[in-house]
Amino acid sequence: MKLAIPDMVSNSYFPVVAAVEMGFFAEEGLKVEHELVFPIDASFEALRDGRADLVGGSTHAALAAFPRYEGAKLLCAQAQGMYWFLVVRADLGAVRGDLSVLKGLKIGAAPWVDIGLRRLLDEAGIDMEAEGITIAPVPGPIPPGVSFGVFAAQRLEEGLIDAFWANGMAAEVAVRRGAGTVVLDVRRGDGPEAAFRFTQPGLVARADWVAREPEEAAAAVRAINRTHAALAEDPERALAVGKKLFPEFEATLISTLVARDLPYYRTEVTPAFIDGMNGFLARCGLIDAPMAYDDIVAGGVRDLWTR
Repeated sequence: MKLAIPDMVSNSYFPVVAAVEMGFFAEEGLKVEHELVFPIDASFEALRDGRADLVGGSTHAALAAFPRYEGAKLLCAQAQGMYWFLVVRADLGAVRGDLSVLKGLKIGAAPWVDIGLRRLLDEAGIDMEAEGITIAPVPGPIPPGVSFGVFAAQRLEEGLIDAFWANGMAAEVAVRRGAGTVVLDVRRGDGPEAAFRFTQPGLVARADWVAREPEEAAAAVRAINRTHAALAEDPERALAVGKKLFPEFEATLISTLVARDLPYYRTEVTPAFIDGMNGFLARCGLIDAPMAYDDIVAGGVRDLWTR
């Protein structure tokens, strides 16, 4: 089975990557290989077209290939809450939570990730046009095999962008290298409260596979639960995965980032989350009516979720 992920060198989708590398998928009887498929819409297109069997990515972005989630099923969460960080140039002297610093800035963000920030700023009462704020792809091209977040942190350090909206690894790299300052960490309470439920990292499969192979779908969820439990018991186990897959500096950071994310490591998909995501997608113009919980979420695996 092929698992598509849109960002490899990251804590965002680390639970599914670690489930492969730590052997938990295999122990559950699933032969899974991960592959970097960027951007996120390309990951879901690969799932739709049969070039991937699973996607570990942002739950809202399934709509890029599965309008109204038709033909897809969300098996579980990898963690709770919208998980991106807004980081600005360190020389701006930004204060955490102060969005006034964004006036006139060029912010780099990936496709389908960018809409989370656009909607957040709108919820916060920020008029991007009036404030001269630009959100666009990071100047590229991104070299083959390089993850977006790492690339965004590099471009910030090089002065090619003023800020980025990306994963926790990118934020940590930028801060530790003295290039950036965190303005927003939505998962930990920054920004409008509603933004927490705009999206979250999930594990998504085709609906026909879930119907045809319910035991395999359940095995996939168990593998993520076991990965969470193993990392909670010893976050340093993440280091071995990082050393195998990440550049040297980023590998040294992954255990710290995993330990920081542990409070959000639950596989449940709550009705409150689906309501929040529905509202976000509607306000973004991506759906014209709410999607039903049962139309999005796989039915046979819910008793397996950790809560």
